[in-house]
Amino acid sequence: MTELLQNHLGGRWVAGSGAGTALFDPVLGNELVRVDATGLDLHAGFAFAREQGGGALRAMSYRERAALLAAVVKVLQAHRDDYYAMATANSGTVKNDSAVDIDGGIYTLSTYAKLGDGLGDRQYLLDGEPARLAKEPVFQSQHVLVPTRGLALFINAFNFPSWGLWEKAAPALLSGVPVVIKPATATAWLTQRMVKDVIDAGVLPAGALSVVCGSSAGLMDALAPFDVVSFTGSAETAALIRSHPAVTQRSVRVNIEADSVNSALLLPGEAPGSEAFDLLAKEVVREMTQKSGQKCTAIRRVFVPEALYTAAGEAISARLAKTTVGNPRNEGVRMGALVSRAQLGAVREGLTYLQAQAETLHDGTAHPLVDADAAVACCVGPTLLGTRN
Repeated sequence: MTELLQNHLGGRWVAGSGAGTALFDPVLGNELVRVDATGLDLHAGFAFAREQGGGALRAMSYRERAALLAAVVKVLQAHRDDYYAMATANSGTVKNDSAVDIDGGIYTLSTYAKLGDGLGDRQYLLDGEPARLAKEPVFQSQHVLVPTRGLALFINAFNFPSWGLWEKAAPALLSGVPVVIKPATATAWLTQRMVKDVIDAGVLPAGALSVVCGSSAGLMDALAPFDVVSFTGSAETAALIRSHPAVTQRSVRVNIEADSVNSALLLPGEAPGSEAFDLLAKEVVREMTQKSGQKCTAIRRVFVPEALYTAAGEAISARLAKTTVGNPRNEGVRMGALVSRAQLGAVREGLTYLQAQAETLHDGTAHPLVDADAAVACCVGPTLLGTRN
């Protein structure tokens, strides 16, 4: 059996008691590792994070916590090549797409480290100016910002196992709040490895950073007042989180980033070959193909003046036709795979539904796969649909 990744909770590494869920290479189809969170004492682990991790972080100044982030950056940079190999194997991303996730996450950390250093040796921040509450100036009120006494639970999406981790963990740790990471199961390998490297390096206080891989069952139940939860994923799951007793009864604060259908708009007055027209085609193709379109910020819809419908479709299709799809290990491939068989099924089902109601301007099935078996690889060529209605 492949390796069962351990969770880090309560200041120690602990394995789940189940057989685990297998993670696969979405191109080659082979099993990589397994993840499992069965049997973990989440309540005790969360209490350790609040008391030990939170207590240690709150005792520091912003500058000291910024130094922790800078130390984490050095650890991650030292293992950067390993992360690229893991991203290729588990997420099916080409090198440039892996860079968006891995280097983007490290850069975000370093940015918060610099910002935090500029906040100095304070342990709290002033919120606005003092307000006089009486005629005499001796009676005034001043609001201050201090770290919450809880923890931050981050339930993350599959598409950014690195950036999704560090874009949330960086501001939380800088603010003196311990972090518990729940990565999406399908791509949890990279997240777990990054956390493990940081924990093993000993650059953070015990309990400041935890990771739970596998099922999310019980995570919301273990939350308490003053905790915060941030979720990135589907609107369906977001609705379940918002209605959980932790939120409705225990006042756990919640932030949701869910389903998006971002659009690009070409204004009237442009013509084929104009700077704006060419930029539109270029950006749409980049957004369709980068990380195989698996970005919450990706352009989903393109609106153009009706007179430019045909020209725009042809310009985008011409660029898409040059996109090579297949095994990201091949340097000639520009678009890798979807992350799992489940995502492959969802995309194919969605395409079938949409193609029944729109015309296909560029057919993704026309792209032959490079160094990949179509019966195994979770690859889908870029598909452009159109409608004049």
